[in-house]
Amino acid sequence: MLYHLQKCLNVFLIFFSFQSLFNLLEFRRLVLNFNPPANAQDLPRNQKEHRNLPFMRELRYLFALLVGSKRKYVDPSRAVEILKDAFKSNDSQQQDVSEFTHKLLDWLEDAFQIKAEEERDGEKPKNPMVELFYGRFLAVGVLEGKKFENTEMFGQYPLQVNGFKDLHECLEAAMIEGEIESLHSENSAKSGQEHWFTELPPVLTFELSRFEFNQALGRPEKIHNKLEFPPILYLDRYMHKNREITRIKRDEIKRLKEYLTVLQQRLERYLSYGSGPKRFPLVDVLQYALEFASSKPVCTSPIDDLGASAPASGTLPAQTSPSTTEQQGPSSSDVPSTSPVQRSVIHKPFTQSRIPPDLPMHPAPRHITEEELSVLEGCLHRWRTEVENDTRDLQESISRIHRTIELMYSDKTMVQVPYRLHAVLVHEGQANAGHYWAYIYDHHQNRWMKYNDISVTKSTWEELERDSFGGYRNASAYCLMYINDKEQYLIQEEFNKETGQILVGMDTLPSDLRDYVKEDNKRFEKELEEWDAELAQKAQQEKLLSQIPRAPAPSPAPVQAGEPEYLEQPSRTDLSKHLKEDSVQAINKALAEQEDRGPEAIMDTSSGNAPAQPAPNQRVVEVAIPDVGTFVIESEEGGYDDEAIKLEYTRLLKLAQEDPPPECDYRLRHAIVYFIQNQAPKKIIERTLLEQFGDHNLSFDERCRNIMKVAQAKLEMIKPDEVNMEEYERWHQDYRNFRETTMFLMVGLEFFQKKSYMEALLYLIYAYQNNKELLSKGPYRGHDEELISHYRRECLLKLNEHAAALFESGDDQEVNNGLIIMNELIVPCLPLLLVDEMEEKDIVAVEDMRNRWCSYLGQEMEPNLQEKLTDFLPKLLDCSTEIKGFNDPPKLPSYSTHELCERYARIMLSLSRTPADGR
Repeated sequence: MLYHLQKCLNVFLIFFSFQSLFNLLEFRRLVLNFNPPANAQDLPRNQKEHRNLPFMRELRYLFALLVGSKRKYVDPSRAVEILKDAFKSNDSQQQDVSEFTHKLLDWLEDAFQIKAEEERDGEKPKNPMVELFYGRFLAVGVLEGKKFENTEMFGQYPLQVNGFKDLHECLEAAMIEGEIESLHSENSAKSGQEHWFTELPPVLTFELSRFEFNQALGRPEKIHNKLEFPPILYLDRYMHKNREITRIKRDEIKRLKEYLTVLQQRLERYLSYGSGPKRFPLVDVLQYALEFASSKPVCTSPIDDLGASAPASGTLPAQTSPSTTEQQGPSSSDVPSTSPVQRSVIHKPFTQSRIPPDLPMHPAPRHITEEELSVLEGCLHRWRTEVENDTRDLQESISRIHRTIELMYSDKTMVQVPYRLHAVLVHEGQANAGHYWAYIYDHHQNRWMKYNDISVTKSTWEELERDSFGGYRNASAYCLMYINDKEQYLIQEEFNKETGQILVGMDTLPSDLRDYVKEDNKRFEKELEEWDAELAQKAQQEKLLSQIPRAPAPSPAPVQAGEPEYLEQPSRTDLSKHLKEDSVQAINKALAEQEDRGPEAIMDTSSGNAPAQPAPNQRVVEVAIPDVGTFVIESEEGGYDDEAIKLEYTRLLKLAQEDPPPECDYRLRHAIVYFIQNQAPKKIIERTLLEQFGDHNLSFDERCRNIMKVAQAKLEMIKPDEVNMEEYERWHQDYRNFRETTMFLMVGLEFFQKKSYMEALLYLIYAYQNNKELLSKGPYRGHDEELISHYRRECLLKLNEHAAALFESGDDQEVNNGLIIMNELIVPCLPLLLVDEMEEKDIVAVEDMRNRWCSYLGQEMEPNLQEKLTDFLPKLLDCSTEIKGFNDPPKLPSYSTHELCERYARIMLSLSRTPADGR
């Protein structure tokens, strides 16, 4: 089960500490089974006891709810309320995770100590928190020539990161301080000390110190250098019992590293050869010399044969380049001023854009004999081979030494104390602000889980490496929690002593907590019932309000501005213009067919199963509507009335069954197409069709009046229990929402293509939200969710880039405008992107936007900009997914069906011509 913690005070501290500790089953058991001291009321009510016992009570409740609550989110605010003092320092600045965890463990230790002292029986009380999280090390050293030894207890072990490439290098540096070469000799005047673990805790936490104070800037800075750490960490080399063999191995590693330095220096001379500022690999230098020597000999200077009137080679200085000659011109001594022809000939070769045909393409020796060339080629070949062999030998020796150092502690005696990585806290940003998330290992599913704000997702070691090692982006690991891999009780499930079955869920809780969770679940169920009742009451009120305007009126009801223009209301007075036109077209088509085929043909194809005694001027016909049913109506002689209804439905059915391109959405043309595609009940489709033809506004000539009467007669024949009017209204309301969503999408995309991103955003937001609600009822109720999601996301990214550019300008007005965009448009929309955990692209987009602003923390900027950034970042990094209230939906223009279909087709065609990235 995935557990969530609702955002509250300094949520990243709560999030990491509680989640990582809750997932340690032994710690969870200790907290859940903690019983306050029986004489708690008699204890001196000092500040510590007054604080710790209530905190333990709330922590037990919190863990119990995480185990058995039916709620999606668990609120830790009551426990945090007690912890307020631990979150703030004297200057009210946010403390880091290590300080918080220190205080949290101190409180837990104090609470369990009270219980341990009550239960001791003449023996020294054992505190389970101390047993779980605290270890001991022996400090052995020399101070001013005097040796000393002392044992110290530690909880979280601090490690410096800067200057080290992996966790073992950090640990080696932390375990050795000062000059310790002669530490174990008899005569030593050097000062230094070694740390040796004498007792390791089952849960070992490393604090990675990634901050350093910048003296020039007068503020701390974050270090995001790459630091590797393994999933399994062997700590044998740091144990006091292995100190002798470790010292030997350290001496050997030191010797190998010194030799390695010599080899690397030698290799560098081969790879960077030369005495000037530019260096090249020696093997390449020899190759180039060989290529030069082997080039075709040229007996003349490159400028000798360029022109018939060119001066002899001796007339130009030997070291003068063509470009220099061109710029300076010939000297008066070389070229007399009375010889203009000669001057022009001298300048001409250097101003030609083409290479003369007889100029060699590559430099080549002018004079070399075959014997000289043979000797030189032989030497260069031999030297090049020697250099290649030397380089390869050096590289192989360096690789062997690296491998020897890596395997120095891999023998069996040094892999007996394995610790498995349990949790990693990652920080993104700089020293004074940023974003936190955690990776916690699921030991039973054997996989990593990523806890990022409210999102809990499956992850991989590769993703953890990318986010945690550092050096990749402005994020790195901040705290590592390892657990003893041999102590299986830390992660082992509880078993029923009688049945031997694993205890899960509520069965793992003590009786008092089980009752507490049951009561909370009952309250939650009651809240759900009240919520459902409130929704039902609202729906009933909306139903009553919707029934008020249904009374027949002698004149058509005016269409309100901004509402979509279509008929699908139960009232016959709401017929929109496009449906009246469709009805008239159907009637005219039926009449034309009647005139072409004649009355007898119409009677032959339409009549059937007529009543025994029809009226003299009436005939009874059966109208068969596919997927709706067959119904009997009485019509005037002529037959075009029932034929019109049938033709109209046939047309709509054909549209519903077609598979048009994206720009031709036939659902926009008629509600019945929408109903058929979404499998609406037959009676609702039938009633909708009859409403179309039964409207009073259709009675503008004899033909229309006849068909109107037939439709109205059929409507009266429908019994009240045959059509659920509530369901009928819901279907038509869905269609109204569909058309409204289409208009939001269409207008939003039009603004997006005009690069009016601020105007487009609100339309796309409402398009996505409305469309998501429609799609929850069926796959054909709305539009392509991925399409809307993509443009909503792109719109936010574009606005974020624009706001960041304004901020980077440094101009006060533009900076303020950029922050207004972020505060009023971007930040309120982030919960919409984070609320759906399955939308990975949205979550990545949010992280990209946050990363862009967090990257400014490490840059130099004016104090006023720094202050504004510091004020703004907490809003951007807010972990809450609570959706803030938006402005009212933007007003939509009133479109006829033809206009809506035309504009929708135009915008969709433009999208198909310019496919969006990532779509």
